[in-house]
Amino acid sequence: MLFPFWVWVLIVAAVAVVLIQTLQTDQGMANGYTWPVLVLAGFIILLWFCFFSRHERHVRMELLLGACLLAGLFFLLFRVDGLTGNIIPILSWRFGPAPADKEPPAPASSGADAAVPLAKTTPFDFPQFLGPNRDLSVSGVKLERDWIKHPPKELWRNKIGAGWCGFAIVNGYAVTLEQRGDTELVTCYNLETGKLEWSHGHTARYDTWIAGVGPRSTPAIHQGKVYAVGATGVLFCLDGANGKPLWQKDLLQEFGLTPRQEYEQVMYGRAGSPLIVDDMVVVPAGGPADGPRWSLAAFHKDTGVLLWKGGDRNVSYSSPAYATLAGKPQIVLVNEDTISSHDPKSGEVCWQVKWPGVTSKDANVSQAVPLPPDRVFVSKGYGGGAMLFRIAKGDAQADRLAVGKLATEEIWRQPRHMKTKFTNVTIHEGHVYGLSDGILECLELDTGKRVWRDGRYGHGQILRVEDLLLVLSEEGDLFLVEASPKREDNVLGEIKALEGRTWNNLAMSGPHLLLRNGSEAVCYKLATPKE
Repeated sequence: MLFPFWVWVLIVAAVAVVLIQTLQTDQGMANGYTWPVLVLAGFIILLWFCFFSRHERHVRMELLLGACLLAGLFFLLFRVDGLTGNIIPILSWRFGPAPADKEPPAPASSGADAAVPLAKTTPFDFPQFLGPNRDLSVSGVKLERDWIKHPPKELWRNKIGAGWCGFAIVNGYAVTLEQRGDTELVTCYNLETGKLEWSHGHTARYDTWIAGVGPRSTPAIHQGKVYAVGATGVLFCLDGANGKPLWQKDLLQEFGLTPRQEYEQVMYGRAGSPLIVDDMVVVPAGGPADGPRWSLAAFHKDTGVLLWKGGDRNVSYSSPAYATLAGKPQIVLVNEDTISSHDPKSGEVCWQVKWPGVTSKDANVSQAVPLPPDRVFVSKGYGGGAMLFRIAKGDAQADRLAVGKLATEEIWRQPRHMKTKFTNVTIHEGHVYGLSDGILECLELDTGKRVWRDGRYGHGQILRVEDLLLVLSEEGDLFLVEASPKREDNVLGEIKALEGRTWNNLAMSGPHLLLRNGSEAVCYKLATPKE
């Protein structure tokens, strides 16, 4: 034999790893396949040395004992506290506090006597997921571009319960969801001071080893009321003044799902953020795998009465958006394996496009971005890439499903561009900006052509403020980046904002920037030219 057996095992393993890393278009999935290959190769080599090599018996036994002792020592000293977005284990000192031990206790008082003026609005409000227009942008705020001369000013920093939610901000008050022990909470903070004004909790805990603990969606604030969806599928309507419940719906019970069925189909917890349209609060619905299933449901925003159900697809981790396309008002939603549009008055499907995915595997997470008068942009990770398509009245050629009153026509598709895994895109002056497998990327909207790709931020989040991007990395570093198609050094500033894995969306009201992850929240005041 040209090489010893163990060398052949290493060669085969190396070839397998190279093929996986080359052919798999999603880095996380590539890493997920690579770890088992390496572990299996190491195990086979160890068995060969211990039982089949020509070394003396005492040498082989000493090798086996040493390997077992090293493995035991490793697991004695370290534990794995979940995975990064690229499926890399997060190692922690085993004798340090576990993630659950770091969660602050539930508040002793709910703040039921509070009088928070959430019914009053301002031009700088950020009242829902992804901002006032649900398009990952903030307008009317001009920021200083030099963070050396004008660094962000930290106003407050709080320990916070676990979860991957963002904040909604109205009239100087910020609302989010968080996990504290066995209690899932909707909480309201003073934007200037960080003081907890009120909280509403109920007994529920969602915990997965890969995706972590706690709720995943962002509340919506509308006409003094707070609407929130917990990770276990409970929809709340709360009085924004004091957090008192006005009504609630158990979505699993409403749509005939057991907790086990829900876990099998939505492994990482409900993440769809509520959308307010007219007198309705609209949320992804779901249902048992063998039916009946509904893509979307609308409840009366004041009473919680179910108004309609529409579609027949399983839920994804995306959220609905409202727009007028091809002259027709509609609600657009990314489902498990399609993108669908629904009539706001009835829930009837207007059009539907295939968009492959399995919610508990290669999930759809990113929003569909309506682009009036007649286009929609969509992107996803797990090798999905980006697509732009047009909505038209009557028949259209190209890929479409014969559903509803409108047709769709694909303009372009780029499987290797804008692979947004946990994040969303923002569109500015004909260009799309987003984190593609953790790398900031700029595409030309009309053609799908990549303009540039630069900077490794991991699976973090972004927010556009006029012609600037705030980029929050997966490790909690905050960057100020110019939103420009020019291929020049466009990073204007950088600070360390948070510690630990950060997957949460940013929120901004005027110059106040709110950031959080699964353990802390921080508010920065960003400098503006007038200051």
